[in-house]
Amino acid sequence: MNIRKTACILTAAFMALTAVSCTADKPKDNNSSAAAESSAAESEADTMPADENKTADAAAKKERIYDYIKENYGTNMLSCQQESTWMGSPDYEMDYIEETTGKLPAMRGLDFMNNDFDGVVMRAKMWDSEGGIVTICWHTGVESSGYQESLDDTPDFDRLLTEGTDEYNTMMESWDKAAAALAQLRDAGVPVLWRPFHEFDGQWFWWGKGGSENFIKLWQLMHDKFTNEYGLDNLIWVLGYSGEVKDGWYPGDEYVDIIGSDTYDNSTNINAWNKLLNVADKPMAFHECGNVPPVSKFEQDGDMWAWFMVWHTDFITKNDKANLKEVYNSDKVITLDELPDFG
Repeated sequence: MNIRKTACILTAAFMALTAVSCTADKPKDNNSSAAAESSAAESEADTMPADENKTADAAAKKERIYDYIKENYGTNMLSCQQESTWMGSPDYEMDYIEETTGKLPAMRGLDFMNNDFDGVVMRAKMWDSEGGIVTICWHTGVESSGYQESLDDTPDFDRLLTEGTDEYNTMMESWDKAAAALAQLRDAGVPVLWRPFHEFDGQWFWWGKGGSENFIKLWQLMHDKFTNEYGLDNLIWVLGYSGEVKDGWYPGDEYVDIIGSDTYDNSTNINAWNKLLNVADKPMAFHECGNVPPVSKFEQDGDMWAWFMVWHTDFITKNDKANLKEVYNSDKVITLDELPDFG
């Protein structure tokens, strides 16, 4: 807890300069936020030499985390909580969970939204130093990084996916920033469950608007560049379907480590679970929900996901407190204090 409180103080100063007001990650939400664009993450990664030992550590540690997820999948669920950064403290949700349940989540969800590369890197390092697991998503437009841009952009996919076009180059400049931040985490020995382009088959975000074939090309392009060009071997790739889990959107086994789905209908997401079983033989995650059901309901439905992640702010605070405490103290749910040392 001392480390987390220190992180809170450090982050408070950072967030005072980049404070944002944000919204829940659903197409029905209208609120958006804006922040000054920061290139510090990219420039630092370009100028600071990588620690080869740390880089190797990140790849090996990633494999240990992935093995741990696979070992527990179907039997025990990792607890995960998405953070916000505009509620006075980036630990708003974590503090609430600890006060309510006496526990902390095993995984912390972060978001590069609004170009918060520096802040995400700092908080991801801190969470990793506490022994936790890090997962990152990214609400972004093709060029500008924000929630509203992720909804509003309507790119020409023929030009966007053609190397050398202005559209392609603009997208690559944006990806460079995310890759630089992820490289900082790699060089610090921090693995990341990387969940880009989430809810793609819902087609409300720009990355799904071009249809399944263009999405597959987009996913494979990012995977190839981040893996081969940027050398980001600290990533576990999480393919995050919407609750619909439409056919024909799967990029291929070599491009995906974990598949998943989200829903806010208060269920265990069993309908998506049954559909995902026909997509690929991969661990499956319930990567976003509003109210987490009782553990007994997951057991009854037979969908013990690799993890569940409750969304931020009102989503977590509107959960039934008694059920939340029971979930976090269940012997079927893994919390921060129960994680092994991944090295």
